[in-house]
Amino acid sequence: MNKVAIVRYETPYESVKKAVELSGGLKNLPFNAKVFIKPNIVFWTKEVNFPKWGVITTSRVVEDMVMLLKERGIDDITIGEGTVLFNPKDKDTIAHAFESLGYNTLKKRYGVKLLNIFDGRFEKTDLGDSVELSFNADILHSDLVVDLPVLKTHAQTVISLGIKNLKGTIDIPSRKKCHSPDPNKDLNFMISKLADKMPPVFTLIDGIYSNERGPSFDGKLRRSNILIASNDILSADFVGAKVLGYEPAEIPHLVHAADFRCRPLDLSDVDIIGESLDAVSSRHEYSFPYNESQTLPLPMERLGIKGLSYRKYDLSLCTYCSGINGVILTALAYAWKKKPWDDVEVLSGKTMIPTPGMKKTILLGKCMYQANKNHPDIREMIAIKGCPPNPEDIVSAFHQAGIELNPSLFENIEKLPGALMDRYKNKPEFDEAFFRIG
Repeated sequence: MNKVAIVRYETPYESVKKAVELSGGLKNLPFNAKVFIKPNIVFWTKEVNFPKWGVITTSRVVEDMVMLLKERGIDDITIGEGTVLFNPKDKDTIAHAFESLGYNTLKKRYGVKLLNIFDGRFEKTDLGDSVELSFNADILHSDLVVDLPVLKTHAQTVISLGIKNLKGTIDIPSRKKCHSPDPNKDLNFMISKLADKMPPVFTLIDGIYSNERGPSFDGKLRRSNILIASNDILSADFVGAKVLGYEPAEIPHLVHAADFRCRPLDLSDVDIIGESLDAVSSRHEYSFPYNESQTLPLPMERLGIKGLSYRKYDLSLCTYCSGINGVILTALAYAWKKKPWDDVEVLSGKTMIPTPGMKKTILLGKCMYQANKNHPDIREMIAIKGCPPNPEDIVSAFHQAGIELNPSLFENIEKLPGALMDRYKNKPEFDEAFFRIG
């Protein structure tokens, strides 16, 4: 049986210690082991304070794990992450994240090493089924991976837990490859293989805060006080899915992973210790609502927007285009003046094809341009060819289509997440102290 512990978060250090001990985590850790800690820092900006609860692994859980490792005599500890940024060449922002989250204090206090994945070396790894991805070499050559995902749903993969968190250890070309247009090797298929060549993994899902309609700061963030721990990453994700209100059979990448491992999806080979599933489970929706035809987000349809088709994202939309996607939708809502636009269609990702009869077709990103640049159903093509798309080019393209987006929203793109802080103002359960090291 695969053991999974569910523990209520109540006390710093003690709650994490209880989850580790109940699950048997760290029990067989060899002397002088090399340990790689993988938190989830899905987003960061230096410009403003933004909602981190249910978005980023709490520094509280990170420090507690470091303390437990040090108590077991482990001195070789690396904390590593590959955060997705608006500018892929930006090196300063992740350093700012490490400092702000207190990781530099952990470095001084406990001697841990800090690693921006993109500063390290990558190794091409054969995952079988003709899939090769390049992983950070440090994690591949560790003796143990301590995987610290957040308890959250994900707009594309339904949940983002232990297995999905490992996507932050692959290089940029591999991340783009994960968003394949091949329906037989789509995002879910690729994600399901991320743990296959890892060293032993201990997974501790940080559910002090959880995130509905994640994975980022625009979701609905909750104080949940749940820790889920296991030496078996798939079992941890099975239980995490149930806690978020989903059967493992509803999560495509878990179905693939279970199939590869010849595992049942009904938790019949999982031994849950601690809190019961019924006591801690709460449905977290994952999908952002769109209209019936999937051509407009529901809030935009309710605004009465006409003359625009902005189709719902699919699995082929990569992380970089996904990040800019939300900003464009926000800008469109502000640009609406109750006068119909001129039958404009916006296409994104790698698999969408134009709708016959639309007057103007905006192709968002290099992949969409390459896929449809010669499509016969495009009457007027407006291409945004960058990878990732340049904000100035986006504004120019929409202006060309007769939609006057406000350039300042894109000029101040890194400040926009700060506007969401008001949702959590005067709510003491949303405590910034969880992301500081005392």
